[in-house]
Amino acid sequence: MSDLTLREAIARHGLDARKSLGQHFLLDPSVCGRIAALAGDLTDRHVIEIGPGPGGLTRALLASPAAQVVAVELDRRAVALLAELAAAHPGRLTIIEGDALKIDVTTLAPAPRRIIANLPYNVGSPLLVGWLRQAAAIEGMTLMFQQEVAERITAAPDTPAYGRLAVLSQWRCRCDLLMRLPPGAFSPPPKVWSAVVGFTPRAEDPGDALFRAMERMTAAAFGQRRKMLRGALKSLGDAEGLLAAAGIEGSRRAETLTVAEFDRLARELLARSV
Repeated sequence: MSDLTLREAIARHGLDARKSLGQHFLLDPSVCGRIAALAGDLTDRHVIEIGPGPGGLTRALLASPAAQVVAVELDRRAVALLAELAAAHPGRLTIIEGDALKIDVTTLAPAPRRIIANLPYNVGSPLLVGWLRQAAAIEGMTLMFQQEVAERITAAPDTPAYGRLAVLSQWRCRCDLLMRLPPGAFSPPPKVWSAVVGFTPRAEDPGDALFRAMERMTAAAFGQRRKMLRGALKSLGDAEGLLAAAGIEGSRRAETLTVAEFDRLARELLARSV
């Protein structure tokens, strides 16, 4: 469908973007096509899209060789519009009306599955952390965030943007900042730039217990990031012993640790809690 047709469909369904839902629609078919292409070869892949809105990116995904597209949408107005698109692509597009924060994406489609989405601004980070827990069951993710969030995800140690989101993301996936988009690419234009990040899950699956230990470790370490680690990690028990066992100086601060050092700390924390 042309951009004009998409705008007409939006008007017919009264689908104005709502701030309460973090909506900023991508309507340019060429931009949507570029995002779909960044996900790589989708042949025989089952693609899960979160927050499709009027379906600009959905159309680009349907134009790919993906075996199936499953779109999860909370906004009932968009669901009605997307139903028309599904009728035009029988068997290839499934619409799920619901809150993605409450849905296990691995139940929506068989493997190999990928998540490709222009995420609602207000829930992008919590959605990502939930998917990182399940990264072993996801072949890859191509996700758009506010640029500030994308930079936090891909940040290197000892930089201002480096924090809990960077550690969790880079621990479970290779993370690449693939594309930046100006506010004018969206309707309505947000106040900030956006960026697309590619996630390639790492081969080793740490399992639920170690992931929870890493969440506890990073929450404590970055929750009081101005403190030295021996103080920041006190809530976890014997901070000095934990740090010594992991070979990390207690006088260091969280933002100086590499992902590998956080991995050592999380494993040590888990060993002590078993």
